[in-house]
Amino acid sequence: MQLVVGRIGRPHGVRGDVTVEVRTDDPELRFAPGISIATDPAERGPLVVEGRRWHKGMLLVTFEGVADRDAAEELRGTMLVIDSAEVAPLDDPDEFHDHQLIGLTVETVAGEQVGEVEDVLHHGQDLLVVRRKGQDDALIPFVKTLVPVVDVEAGRLVVDPPEGLL
Repeated sequence: MQLVVGRIGRPHGVRGDVTVEVRTDDPELRFAPGISIATDPAERGPLVVEGRRWHKGMLLVTFEGVADRDAAEELRGTMLVIDSAEVAPLDDPDEFHDHQLIGLTVETVAGEQVGEVEDVLHHGQDLLVVRRKGQDDALIPFVKTLVPVVDVEAGRLVVDPPEGLL
């Protein structure tokens, strides 16, 4: 599974630098000089990081072969992706990467099938987007009291929703 670690934004300056909207917890590792990064769409890459720096809270990246503003502009909107196998597992058993949760079957503590985790949103509080058959998607806060069991190996998680949540 491909995971997005950044999205190329507008060019910065005239030498080919681009802004990158960072979507990773470890930009120093993911955008280290010499690293090759796959792209979506694939025909725009892979791109090799030549240099990176922070400017006013924005990550600026220079890629090999992108030497001017026009070449940088052509990359605008490109997603920078890695394979999920490249992500190290977390040490804390109660923490999960989004890609580990997406696709898990959701059931209640009573064993009733609810649906499948379609996405994880990060809006102040983590929310699981659960696709339900024939119904609107459900948003479930990803907290231990509401999601007491996450069994990635078994491909399921158990929810204990208060009345009205589902």
